[in-house]
Amino acid sequence: MSKDFSTMEDSNPSANTSIHEVSDPTRRVVLRGGLGALMGAMGAAGWGLGGCASLADMGSSSGAGALLGFKSVPVATVDAVSVPPGYVTQALAAWGEPVGLSGEMPAFRFDASNSAAEQQAQMGMHHDGIHYFPIDGSSTHGLLVMNHEYTDDGLLHTDGMKTWTAAKVKKSQAAHGISVIEIEWLDQRWQHVQPSPWARRITAESPITLSGPAAGHALMKTAADASGTRVRGTLNNCASGLTPWGTYLSCEENFSHYFNCPTPPDAHGKRWGLKKVDAALYRWHEFDERFDASRHPNEPNRFGWVVEIDPFNPSSTPIKRTALGRAAHEGATVAVTRDNHAVIYMGEDARFEYIYKFVSRDPIQPGGARANATLLDHGTLFVARFDTDGQGAWLPLVHGQGPLTPANGFADQGEVLIKTRQASDLLGGTKMDRPEWTAVDPKTRKVYCTLTNNSQRGADKFPGVDAANPRVNNTMGHIIEWLDDGDFDGIRLTWQHFVLAGNAASSRPNARGNVKGNAFGCPDGLWIDGRGVLWIETDMSTKDMGQGDLAELGHNALLAADPSTGEIRRFLVGPAGCEITGATGTPDGCTMFINIQHPGESPSERSDPDAPRKISNWPDQRPDGRPRSATLVIRKADGGMIGT
Repeated sequence: MSKDFSTMEDSNPSANTSIHEVSDPTRRVVLRGGLGALMGAMGAAGWGLGGCASLADMGSSSGAGALLGFKSVPVATVDAVSVPPGYVTQALAAWGEPVGLSGEMPAFRFDASNSAAEQQAQMGMHHDGIHYFPIDGSSTHGLLVMNHEYTDDGLLHTDGMKTWTAAKVKKSQAAHGISVIEIEWLDQRWQHVQPSPWARRITAESPITLSGPAAGHALMKTAADASGTRVRGTLNNCASGLTPWGTYLSCEENFSHYFNCPTPPDAHGKRWGLKKVDAALYRWHEFDERFDASRHPNEPNRFGWVVEIDPFNPSSTPIKRTALGRAAHEGATVAVTRDNHAVIYMGEDARFEYIYKFVSRDPIQPGGARANATLLDHGTLFVARFDTDGQGAWLPLVHGQGPLTPANGFADQGEVLIKTRQASDLLGGTKMDRPEWTAVDPKTRKVYCTLTNNSQRGADKFPGVDAANPRVNNTMGHIIEWLDDGDFDGIRLTWQHFVLAGNAASSRPNARGNVKGNAFGCPDGLWIDGRGVLWIETDMSTKDMGQGDLAELGHNALLAADPSTGEIRRFLVGPAGCEITGATGTPDGCTMFINIQHPGESPSERSDPDAPRKISNWPDQRPDGRPRSATLVIRKADGGMIGT
């Protein structure tokens, strides 16, 4: 999500050994092929060879345009999805569709009259990060796991927020979280399998376990949970990650805006953005007192974590992995070192916040999720520093090292992780222009991160430009790339800008950028597929879209980049008011899934309940409908690989 509420090649040393083939046959998921295939899965969510293409068909980046075989689509402002000639799309699993829980199949009511209980059995609102998990390695049968970031209460309820009740709070909480659904390719289209033994909703009310160094910490204990190890729910789930052992990582982003803090917060609360709730946002505290930070000051500390979910075990309890640090997490992209340790790259989507990575203490074990049940509880969290000479360093957030001492407010490692921002401030991490998604190229071992924008860069009383963030009033954003020295767990790095987003025709020099190809602004989602294409998703805010520096860029788009040449082509443009987010695909590379989030969003981010179709009516286009987030299926009409 790019809504900013803040104030401030050798990856196959063991090709004959699969370390991530699930041993439990009841789970029916297999990620095959050793570490080389694993690294491809990390970047491509399971895309591999075979199926609809051979190696010769996959293309090469050795010549200009060889990797990108489609014709760019033009800028668009229509309430529809635009794709290149030869491509077809299908909307799937829209908000309100039954998830597929056995015995619970409530139909979506287009007047928004579904109850909170019905919403708990339906797809949540505002689809975001997503991954495809193949069943038996299949490219035609699998699970989709996706986040539901936040709600537009103007659309969610029949009269919006004109009245406010406990039932509305419950429905809003039920529309948050995560969905697990089963899908299958039947009759020449993807179909949502209902019911399904794997179907699941995880909401803002679901039981969640806390693990790692901050679990049980005094700052995590509340009146309802004296142990500090059990949380109700997950919320503002933004981008995501896929682990080699077959689990899903969901990232809690802008959690602070759900908590009311009517009195001035202490220094810790202020650093995390606690304040009095804006009536236009969430008013959960009026009927759920745990969201009143003045009454339950530790409750906010229990959010802002990376949540691990086992999609093939619907009875399992999700786990917030505190060793990965607390942040307004945008995503969690997993890479694997040559000696089989997991490294997770993470951005924090807030102005002047940081880029992080976590390195596991222990190597990944064969046997899937069960064998790696505590892997993410032990390891070291680092914050990135990008120096002026194109070099940089990963600074460890370890209690007792450097300034992270009791004298500076860090009693133990748990407190370091709960106060990740304060620790990073002291260590001197580079304050970035809203770090969003990360992506890892398994072939070159380069890591990419989107910096979506930062209009406050260089403004009065805010940090000025630096080498990594070189533009004042950075309305367009950029993408940074780096290579960790030696391996993904290296503590030094070499970096450069992959691209400064912008429009070469802009009247403002600082907004022109250096794009080789189609203009774009506000990069957000990022994903590398099995062919090596770097997919870039944009999220220009609805209050700025079509205005100022963004005036000529139309709606939000999906672009494809060739990392070896820097060429960027516009592949897709979304309907009115939407964000393009989430990207994953089938192992054969012939189906791509993205999410169309919040079509019809107004500049205030809350719709008028009396005019729900004012901006968009996608995807249903019904005279009595309302816009709905949905997963978009993308295929070539001839069945070929996406992007060729």
